[in-house]
Amino acid sequence: MNKPYEIPSVRDQVSPDEWKTRVDLAAAYRLVALFGWDDLVFTHISARVPGEEHQFLINPYGLFFEEITASSLIKVDHHGTPVMPSPFPVNPAGFVIHSAVHEARPEVNCVLHTHTLHGVAVSAQEGGLLPISQQSGFPLTNLAYHTYEGVALREDEKARLVADLGRANNMILRNHGLLTCGRTVAEAFQAMYTLEAACRIQILAQSGGTPLTRVHPSILETMGQQAREVSKGLGANLVWPGLLRRLDRRNPGYDA
Repeated sequence: MNKPYEIPSVRDQVSPDEWKTRVDLAAAYRLVALFGWDDLVFTHISARVPGEEHQFLINPYGLFFEEITASSLIKVDHHGTPVMPSPFPVNPAGFVIHSAVHEARPEVNCVLHTHTLHGVAVSAQEGGLLPISQQSGFPLTNLAYHTYEGVALREDEKARLVADLGRANNMILRNHGLLTCGRTVAEAFQAMYTLEAACRIQILAQSGGTPLTRVHPSILETMGQQAREVSKGLGANLVWPGLLRRLDRRNPGYDA
């Protein structure tokens, strides 16, 4: 395998909690690639550094998601300035979107953003996500929308983005893609899995060309409680260990 870069391990330079977060975040990047949600190098996932409220980890701009490792992740402050040496730059659009959410939502420790075809297709629809599947019911209890303003490069967009997000953990960025938040990397990833599945189902259902049956609002109101019951109270921790085992089989090395 051709390796044009050499990234030394930073495990001994960070706390055990930060290392665990790095491993989980690197795994999330590789899982995004494994599920086919990546867009070359143009989307991003961030995670707050444990014990460092104003620092977070983000991808090295230029590496493909299936290449990312715990040690290659870049640690930056909320000004976008790396606080540890790295040979890679930071995606400026990634910094604007993620720093905005991390600043406004201290309980959010991971933000995941994608440009999947099905997600962008639904984001372009005036009606947004429709209540037509069990999968859609979960994000619809906690979903926000943000109007497209071009590539997210301007500081002044941050205030509007966080105002639109409010307390939601799922967001559809109009004409752009999807965004999910979580207290952990596992939470943000599972939220994206469900939101992406709902979007894919919607596009498939609409392609049939027949009227769609909508889930009754009274059922949607109970979906949060149903999710807690189905997961036995474990939330995303029910599936995250299995996802890591799948990754260990198919694309190991993320924990380097």
